[in-house]
Amino acid sequence: MDFVADFGDRLVRVQVKTCICFRNKRWEVTLATRGGNQSWNGVVKLLDATRCDYLVVIVGDGRRWCIPSPALGGGSKIVLGGPKYSEFEVEPGRPLPGRDAEESASTIDSPTTGGMSERPKESGCKPDG
Repeated sequence: MDFVADFGDRLVRVQVKTCICFRNKRWEVTLATRGGNQSWNGVVKLLDATRCDYLVVIVGDGRRWCIPSPALGGGSKIVLGGPKYSEFEVEPGRPLPGRDAEESASTIDSPTTGGMSERPKESGCKPDG
């Protein structure tokens, strides 16, 4: 859970994900954590929908979704931009910093300094494995 929102009559737990992975005209949002900032120990943590009330997703071109956790299926990712979660799409915001909508929908640019290696530019997505 990333934060708690106070709606006056109730508190809700909110998990936030961002995504710049655009493939086959859809946004592929990873819901699993594979190590984060620490050395990966081989344990994949799936999003536990019982530990949050809403999933908020912001994608590269600024589109946003607020999905109630009961609507999430199990798994390590969801695909947005098609009909399945369209009822949960909210008013779009600005594109993610440093990216225009077209660029966000096609490639990823990674810094080559600071210990990060360059990612392949053809898909813009992390490998599934």
